[in-house]
Amino acid sequence: MQRQPKPTAAHLAEIEQLKAALGEIGIILRGSVTERYMPCGRAGCRCQATPLSLHGPYFQWTTKVEGKTRTVRLRPEEVPLYREWIANGRKLDQIIRDWEQTGLAAADLIREK
Repeated sequence: MQRQPKPTAAHLAEIEQLKAALGEIGIILRGSVTERYMPCGRAGCRCQATPLSLHGPYFQWTTKVEGKTRTVRLRPEEVPLYREWIANGRKLDQIIRDWEQTGLAAADLIREK
């Protein structure tokens, strides 16, 4: 009778760590937060002078929704939350990549036997 190959204990331990990390992630968002300085276009305003003295900072969150770019202006107090949520999305992406790599390593090990 042939023994059925199985992932190693190290592979299973790695998956358990990834599951735990997954549980620590809160709200996720995709996109980016940018800080912008802009002219207003009024004649005689300081933003039209040389050297430029633009208005701002203005904060914007930009993302894609159903293939279309969506940009939302943020209040300064919202910026840290949006940045945290975007970072959570990136952590999720990294966990998924690590999980896939663990699966590939287990599959390679089984195929070698």
